[in-house]
Amino acid sequence: TNDGPALKKADVGFAMGIQGTDVAKEASDIILTDDNFNSIVKAVMWGRNVYDSIAKFLQFQLTVNVVAVICAFFGACIVGESPLRAVQMLWVNLIMDTLASLALATEPPTEDLLSRKPYGRTKALISRTMMKNIIGHAVYQIIVIFVILFFGPQIFDMDNGIPEDATHFKPTQHFTMIFNSFVLMTLFNEINSRKIHGERNVFKGFFANPIFYSIWIVTLCSQFFIVQFGSYAFACHWLTLEQWAYCILFGVGTLLWGQIVTSIPTRSLPKKIEIGNEVPNISNFTGFDGGSDGNDLRKGQVLWLRGIARLHTQLRVINAFHESMGNYSPITRRQFLINQDSPNLSRK
Repeated sequence: TNDGPALKKADVGFAMGIQGTDVAKEASDIILTDDNFNSIVKAVMWGRNVYDSIAKFLQFQLTVNVVAVICAFFGACIVGESPLRAVQMLWVNLIMDTLASLALATEPPTEDLLSRKPYGRTKALISRTMMKNIIGHAVYQIIVIFVILFFGPQIFDMDNGIPEDATHFKPTQHFTMIFNSFVLMTLFNEINSRKIHGERNVFKGFFANPIFYSIWIVTLCSQFFIVQFGSYAFACHWLTLEQWAYCILFGVGTLLWGQIVTSIPTRSLPKKIEIGNEVPNISNFTGFDGGSDGNDLRKGQVLWLRGIARLHTQLRVINAFHESMGNYSPITRRQFLINQDSPNLSRK
């Protein structure tokens, strides 16, 4: 009975289901039905595994989104045609949203999860290591895509697929190679996304999750049939064996590039980026006692002070406008008061 207040105050309160009292059960968040404290360890392990699964999917999804948006936008602005067609983007979204979520969310928990420190309450979901991976892999994929876009016909000895008239688009090996390289780099980056804490061995436990490698193989086979036999349905032109070898090489290069990105020290990155959170100077506002330390202001007080500062600026602009018009009727702060009994404004 005496444990009730402590269970309520705790972040997560546990109570025994068999020997525990009714008061403890009502005050707790989780009830151990078997009265076995080993279940707490399993709960912590599964909770961290769910957290990591969400972070893995976010890292993978944000990388794909950044690359797809930049390539589609700048490609359309520079060459007048997006390297990725709408139906191809739908296939990429299917890989990114549905198949990748199933693959990354089914990773089984391991004992390594218990060796890490617990996550803090204010810890950001996207860590500095994840941000480093997102930016690093996005840079690699964007460079590869733009190299193929602008120099692909000369390097790989194929016809230039950039259309002279955007209204008459036809599938070409040039743009198909861009699409195929992007998908293969995304697939291999999905393997990189299995590790989000700077681990180098991204294949550790790979075969322990049959759902992951089954989805990965099915996606790779589907990509092969789409490119070779998709024709106008997927705006693709069949590729030669040599061109496929280059595309696979770019995909495998994602794994090698991941080792380089992992070598970059995370400590060199900023811990937190704050924009627009500066505290205004309290000395500019008369009649307000903000204390000796302005940083002790609550967020609501800071917002009110910003609103007052903007209101003062607007009133000075209105006064200057009236003076310039020759109709001097200066507006001061005491001329308008808010009536607490009525929502209307009354003139004093």
